[in-house]
Amino acid sequence: MAYAIIRTGGKQYRVEPGDVIRIESLPGEVGTDIEFPEVLLRQNDAGLSVGAPLVSDAKVSGVIMSHEKDQKILVFKKKRRKNYRRHQGHRQQVTAVRVVSVD
Repeated sequence: MAYAIIRTGGKQYRVEPGDVIRIESLPGEVGTDIEFPEVLLRQNDAGLSVGAPLVSDAKVSGVIMSHEKDQKILVFKKKRRKNYRRHQGHRQQVTAVRVVSVD
């Protein structure tokens, strides 16, 4: 079973071939191929490879499935006894990517 830990958008994700991950928005059309060169750890038939900080000969490839908006995050500010209340919502743009291979 091959898997890898990749870094994209300032976050780290554990991915396997066939997984669909939702990551921060990436440029590109739906259906185009994408590569993640920042592989921090890779497990395959040859064994475990840990990078310092990156594994040099590793890459993860995938296909962009869709561009969506994430769930709403509510931001509420309040100061007690001052009648100060602010309410704001935010929806982050995300991209769904299907992982094709871990090399």
